[in-house]
Amino acid sequence: MAASSPESPVVLVDELPSDPLLHVLSFLSFRDLIHCSYVSRRLNELSKHNPLWKSHCSKHWLLSDADRLQSGLSWFCLFKQNYRDLGRYIQFYPELKRAWEQLKSFLQQRCPRMIASLKEGATEVELNDIEAQIGCSLPHDYRCSYRIHNGQKLVIPGLMGSMSLSNHYRSEVLLDVETAAGGFQQRKGMRRCLPLTFCFHTGLSQYMALEPAEGRRMFESFYPCPDQTAQDPSAIDMFITGSCFVEWFTTYVHNVVTGEYPIIRDQIFRYVHDKNCVATTGDITVSVSTSFLPELSSVHPPHFFFTYRIRIEMSSSASPEAACQLDSRYWKITTSDGNVEEVQGPGVVGEFPVMTPGKVHEYASCTTFSTPSEYMEGHYTFHRLANKEEVFHVAIPRFHMVCPPFREPVVRTHKPSTSFTPRLDDHDPDDEYCDGDGDDFGDLRGINMAALEGAWCPRHI
Repeated sequence: MAASSPESPVVLVDELPSDPLLHVLSFLSFRDLIHCSYVSRRLNELSKHNPLWKSHCSKHWLLSDADRLQSGLSWFCLFKQNYRDLGRYIQFYPELKRAWEQLKSFLQQRCPRMIASLKEGATEVELNDIEAQIGCSLPHDYRCSYRIHNGQKLVIPGLMGSMSLSNHYRSEVLLDVETAAGGFQQRKGMRRCLPLTFCFHTGLSQYMALEPAEGRRMFESFYPCPDQTAQDPSAIDMFITGSCFVEWFTTYVHNVVTGEYPIIRDQIFRYVHDKNCVATTGDITVSVSTSFLPELSSVHPPHFFFTYRIRIEMSSSASPEAACQLDSRYWKITTSDGNVEEVQGPGVVGEFPVMTPGKVHEYASCTTFSTPSEYMEGHYTFHRLANKEEVFHVAIPRFHMVCPPFREPVVRTHKPSTSFTPRLDDHDPDDEYCDGDGDDFGDLRGINMAALEGAWCPRHI
């Protein structure tokens, strides 16, 4: 070291008082803190200072004072204990642990019976055995989540969302890793794909690609959708639902706990509501939420199935004379290529609701398109109960229906023309609702069944 002038004395780190040193150390990552412990005996002692490790335990393992008291360990020893067990997942653990805690707290309030279906976390040995069984490595974010909770029991309702329309019902269970391994795919078109979810009623599963093969990107999640125009049955299109497990799971949890997905009859329904999709006319407010149904859709041929849920509410401050009854609806439907159709009809799904101050009327309906995105808007016609001659319109806000991104398989033995004429159903979308007396899904059943050919089913069923 170069000699210093008397005006600039050298101050060794070990000679600094403890308080400023500890303050400096508090800015270090846990890895740098450990590296400092090898510099000198004094830094070794200071680097184990309990308050330093309290912040790291809180940041990386989400541990509280109660957790430390229960363990009987110092914060430093508690950090080491958790790192030995979960250190390989430290990049993902806080985000996934927080998501699980938020989800459980929400479910305890809104859907308590789902809590009982959650399984305890898997062990490292169990996850290693699964990797040996399937001959493929599991991504660290997936392993991390399954150390916290090993999916759920095969029960209804499923944790990963439900959807119900007349005689169609879907509820997706988050599979435990052992059941998922039983459905690990090796067949052509789905090689190296692990199921994440399963629906008892439709056979629908979301999968995760464990290797980049057949047009899939590594670790992305998707709904498989057989190409019905291809001669090769292994030609499978994909509706993409996530780029990796942690993004897939935490995005879903965020939508649940923030109220983006409504709770209906103690189940999580995967309707998406655009907060701008609200229109108020006088005392009546109309809002709309939508959902895409992959199990009733296909890319080839282009057939995209959507459901929408409409809420009609009359303000509680409205006067009793404002009471009215819905007579008819009018729709203007525009596809992504600009094709427009206008339809109208009596009532909504066969009903003519009466609106009085404070009353809410909700209904669900569905529609199909041959383009992947479109929007609808329109109005309802009402008359006053006190004066049937007083007729007025209530605006239905514009709402967009967009299917998730989709991708074609790498090889298709038969590729149809990329140009096609978008088709709107030649009837009112509200009329697609079925009250249970018949099957209004028509040839959609054929699409659904084709999608399930060769589908895997959990052995437990």
